[in-house]
Order: sequence, then structure tokens, then C-alpha cells
Amino acid sequence: MDVSHWNPVTDWNAVRGNGISFCSFKLTEGTGNTDTTSPGRIPAARAAGIVPGGYHFARPGDVGGQAARFAASLRAAGLLGAGALAPMLDMEAAEVRDGANGFVRDFIARLRAESGIRRVLVYGNLDWYTNVLRPGDWADADILLWIARYNGIPGRPGWSHPQLAVHQHSQQGRVPGISGNVDRDATVGSYTLAQLTLDGSAPATPPTPAPAPEPPAAGGGTYTVRAGDTLSGIAVRFKTSVAALGSLNSISNPNLIRVGQVLRLPGSGTGSGGGRYQVRYGDTLSAIAARFHTTVAALCSRNGIADPNKIQANQWLWLP
Repeated sequence: MDVSHWNPVTDWNAVRGNGISFCSFKLTEGTGNTDTTSPGRIPAARAAGIVPGGYHFARPGDVGGQAARFAASLRAAGLLGAGALAPMLDMEAAEVRDGANGFVRDFIARLRAESGIRRVLVYGNLDWYTNVLRPGDWADADILLWIARYNGIPGRPGWSHPQLAVHQHSQQGRVPGISGNVDRDATVGSYTLAQLTLDGSAPATPPTPAPAPEPPAAGGGTYTVRAGDTLSGIAVRFKTSVAALGSLNSISNPNLIRVGQVLRLPGSGTGSGGGRYQVRYGDTLSAIAARFHTTVAALCSRNGIADPNKIQANQWLWLP
């Protein structure tokens, strides 16, 4: 994912537990703006096993000065070493549209000179990549492309380029541990996280949450809260949602659970049930409903889904 001060994060372990493996943090914007929230959050993300990187939001003005300031911020945040996500240049402001390719070329050259790194990510939306940006003018072998197209199909933006490595597929992602919506991103094709890191070095393997027990059979079950548990972590462990657990257990504040509390798990006391299904890339709730001879409303009710247009690959659904 990628975040700025607009994305309050309360629990980085819950974020990692949702399958988030890398995060690009906004560091600088234009010639004078700095996102002061990022430096303090980067160590916490790294400690949770998330590979951090930084990005710069381009504005008109001194291109070389913007790149030099960004390099200094990357260095101060510890994001110029092996295993850090490559720095990203965010090209989306309308006022830099004219002359954008010269801006990208000059920014990359100055950033490399200031930082000593080679790998750089360049971000733009579908309109920019089809009508404005010309990678052939500035993308050597160490430049990778990052495209925003909110089609909800991770890794398949509907636009191709040999160096297209990252797809921002949603700006309305919901992730445990984050208040509100957040940008969600996925690697494209055969690109791996290691290829997105500086110098192509493979980052240390992020700690993987303890193997989750299989969800209980359709008859449901219970779980007793232990020290250190969060509702989001329990939801991940049993392949359900915070909303479903909250609804089933009459929990008004998902941040308030107590050690020893017995939680009913989705499926308990709800009849025979119909098993479960793991969402795949490209799935829609309506297609899943048709496949299992049920309705979207029934799936939403069973799984505590508030918006039927928001499901995620690898999410587990209980079938009515």
C-alpha cells in the first residue's frame, strides 16, 4: 500500500496480518512541504515486517532542489539501504503535466547523484501513461513503472509495458489497523517484491503470522480472547471480518475486547451452513452468489459485508 498523513495507522501488526508486505510513505512534496507523520511510522512498519519506502509528490519549481530534498529525507528515514523499497516519484499534479518527461528525467538524474542509488519507481495514472509520460525518454533498465487504475483487479491494470511493476488498483481499500480508506497496490506479472527494493536485494523475509487454524466447520464455534489479541487479528486468524465478529458478538467498539472474553465465530448457531469460499483475483460478489446458487444479500449478511463491491482476493467467505 502507499500512505500519507491522510491515513492514520493504529496497528501495524494488524496491517501486516492482512497480507500487506510493502508500503511507500509520502516524505516530501514540491520544494517545501514535508509529511511529518512518516519518519515516526516507518520504524513501526519495519518492525511489523513491512518493507518501507518513500515517495515524493512532484510540483512545479526547482526540480533539482526537489530531488535533493527528497534524497535527504530518504537518508534521514533510513530508506537508502538494501532491503528498502525503491524511492517513488509521484507524477499526478496537473500543473506539472506540461514538460512532465523533462521533469522526470532531470529528477531521476539528480536523485541518483544525491543518493547514490539507481533503482527508482515512477508513478502515474492511466491517463498520464497513455497521453503524457513517455518512458522511452527516461526509463533505463533500473527504472520501474507504477500505474494507478482503480479497476479492482490487482496486478491487471489493462495497460502494459515491459517495466510496469506495480498496480495501484484501489484508493478505497480497507485494511485492519488503518482508519478510513487506503490505497492498495499489487505487483504486476512476474515482478516480485525483491525487484522493487534498492539494488534488487531481497529484503529479509517479513515475519509471517503464526499459521492460522482452519475456520471451524459450518457449525461455527467460539474463541477465548488471549493477552495481546486484537479483534482484527482474530478476524484474520479465522478468515472472517471485524464487522462479522462485531455483529455476532454485539461489540460496539472493535478496539475494546478483554482477555477471557468468549467470542462466537461466524457460523455458530446459524444452522447447517454451506461451507466457505476463498475469493480469487477477478471475483465479484455477484458472480460468487451465482456460482453457489445464493444471493449477494445473503452473502453480505452472513459475512458482515457492508459494501458488496468491496471484497479482496484471498478473503474467506462463509456460504449461506
